[in-house]
Amino acid sequence: MNSIGFHEGELRIQRRAGVEHEAARLEGMLRPPRLTGGAAAFLAQRDLAVLTARDRAGRLWTSPLLGAPGFLEGRENALRVHSSPTEGDPLQALPPDQEVGLLTIDFAIRRRFRVNGTLSRADHHGLLIDVEQAFGNCPSYIQQRATRPSPGAARVEASAGVAPWTGAFTPQQAEVIAGADTFFLGTTHPARGVDTSHKGGFPGFVRTDGPDLWWPDYAGNNMFNSMGNIAVDPTTALLFIDFADGAALHLSGTAELEWATPGAPGDDDGTGRRVRFHPECAGTTRLALTSDRDVTYSPHNPALHQ
Repeated sequence: MNSIGFHEGELRIQRRAGVEHEAARLEGMLRPPRLTGGAAAFLAQRDLAVLTARDRAGRLWTSPLLGAPGFLEGRENALRVHSSPTEGDPLQALPPDQEVGLLTIDFAIRRRFRVNGTLSRADHHGLLIDVEQAFGNCPSYIQQRATRPSPGAARVEASAGVAPWTGAFTPQQAEVIAGADTFFLGTTHPARGVDTSHKGGFPGFVRTDGPDLWWPDYAGNNMFNSMGNIAVDPTTALLFIDFADGAALHLSGTAELEWATPGAPGDDDGTGRRVRFHPECAGTTRLALTSDRDVTYSPHNPALHQ
């Protein structure tokens, strides 16, 4: 992985959006990291992470990882993950020697941190990631809620009665998408590797459209890591978590960028940008996670523009 500076896809989107000068001020965030100090402490306090990687068939997926605080252990240029995708998860027994992207998030304090690099080990001890990029993001669009692993079951579980793996989402899964205020987006680039990002908004900000789904792009840090990846490589994975019952909806497929007149229907934030996702494989697992019903929506969420 070559992590120095923005790649061609990110630069292309920045220029078209007219924010290349603003983005340039953040380019230093992409320098090789050290997971020490505050970064290591934040990682060590988390009990939830989201990983994007490829399964043994080469398909890209985004999956949750759970563990007691301390299961994410940052040391200099390495991240040890004392957990791994388990039975029923599409990334179960994922192969090492591949590029991966991990994001960990604290919904309660609206803070998130991304770690990208190479998975050098994956075994019964967990995962070892050689880190190439690590940086935090702003709190925008993170809904404030309390989450915690279910007692005695800090893992992803296959569950009787969950939806089978199909080539498209089912009507029940479409309801999860329509009611979601949060999802996780996995993308990839041939030279820069894999990335996981967080997306949030008011319920309904992700729209279904026949066999596809799409969401408007909201103003952010102007780096366009995810959109820049999609501009070069359409391979994409999504993860929706139903915090009410712990269902985790996994989608794998391709995505494309769409540009529209700012303020058009569905352009909630007036950016004139949106992403359309074409699912190729979908399925639901059961996440051993509990959440309080109280949710405080981000003050940055734009109103839905129907």
